[in-house]
Amino acid sequence: MDNSIQISQLLESMQSIRSKMPVFENQIDMVGALGKSDPVSGQFSNHLKSAIDNVNAVQKESAQLSTAFVKGEPGVDITQVMIAMEKSSVSFQALTQVRNKMVDAYKEVMNMQV
Repeated sequence: MDNSIQISQLLESMQSIRSKMPVFENQIDMVGALGKSDPVSGQFSNHLKSAIDNVNAVQKESAQLSTAFVKGEPGVDITQVMIAMEKSSVSFQALTQVRNKMVDAYKEVMNMQV
């Protein structure tokens, strides 16, 4: 019973923190570079690959923390795991939204009359 109270309190505090800050703040910074041209590389594909690699790294970190927590490794607590999982989820959702917008833009360009 004591664990369920702690977990529910933890979830409530996480939800209150999440509601107080912009959800996509980090992902906007990460994905925002996609629209900017970089004079050194000058390639959109490099920015897109970088954003995908960042999301992949966040997901791997989340999986590693989750596995470490399940194994009972010392120094890994539930708050670290939950925060890593939320970061992973939010970054993947942001990347999915960027992909959807890119597909919509492609469809719109293809449907233009010349």
